[in-house]
Amino acid sequence: MNSDSESLQSQCLGWLLTDDVKNNDQSVECQENDGVKNLHNEATASKSSEPKLGGTPQTFQLGEIPTVLDRFQSVLKHRLQIQAQDHPPLFPWETQLIDYPDFVDEPSMRLVPTWGWMVQQSKLNLPRPLPEKVFQQLLEKCQAMVTSSVPLGAKLVQVVENFFPNESQALNDIAGLVLRSAYRSASTLEVIPNIQSDYSDLQPRQQMALSLMAAKQLLENLTLPLSATSPVVERQWLTTVGNLNIRVEYQSVSILTKLLVQAELPVKGTLTLRTSGTLAMATSSTPGYLSVELGCEELNSTYTLEVEFPEIDEQPLLFVINPTV
Repeated sequence: MNSDSESLQSQCLGWLLTDDVKNNDQSVECQENDGVKNLHNEATASKSSEPKLGGTPQTFQLGEIPTVLDRFQSVLKHRLQIQAQDHPPLFPWETQLIDYPDFVDEPSMRLVPTWGWMVQQSKLNLPRPLPEKVFQQLLEKCQAMVTSSVPLGAKLVQVVENFFPNESQALNDIAGLVLRSAYRSASTLEVIPNIQSDYSDLQPRQQMALSLMAAKQLLENLTLPLSATSPVVERQWLTTVGNLNIRVEYQSVSILTKLLVQAELPVKGTLTLRTSGTLAMATSSTPGYLSVELGCEELNSTYTLEVEFPEIDEQPLLFVINPTV
């Protein structure tokens, strides 16, 4: 509104000084401008407190131009206020006037937070952190690939390949180095410059190395291997509300075997343990300990564990459990 007003003032002043002013004794006349008619008439009428439109145009001397401009701005503002009251503007998504409530107290209308699992990156052994968006996409891909039966090296390449199209050979080469732990620590990453730079400043092969390192550690954190000789495995995952602690145990009593999952939840949540055609579920309405178990008919079956925390993330965190002989 300020820029529009200044523009109108400038136009009006230019018109007064160039088009209609021949000398200091010549009168100046303001007529219709953007729907505001006979402003000179209203300026005169304001002195008598009886403004009215139409009638014989009132003239002003050049020395009275500032008064005309002030009145012009006042009348324009008044007209725009009236127009806005009679025809209120709409938001781009509106087709008609809508009365909105002062506040919303419907649970279904509350915003659901996303990716409360992402703070786990601070627990990874990386020479420098990945951008939040990159890490989010890596975690999404790892969740999609964690149950795949393909070898770990192939999983790593598939997790990061969308970031580096047409670089399959380079990805395979670096994935082999990552699997051999050549890129496990920051000191071995000699190709990464010693500068205060972020992920976007690195060379493509350096970005590949960091992404593959992160993907490898994520997949390892999400995989829970069990066997008769190593019947217990534990995991810890950092969330935005605290640590999620998981303990999975393979139990065998006589001919009966089962998987027992015990978890310490930082917030209320649900555990779902499932295999093909069978599932067990437990829900807690408060933070604390929660357990779920499922019979093991075959040692080589793949089990999945879903952890749901609706308060911090709309997506569950998926683990895969691989009991082997």
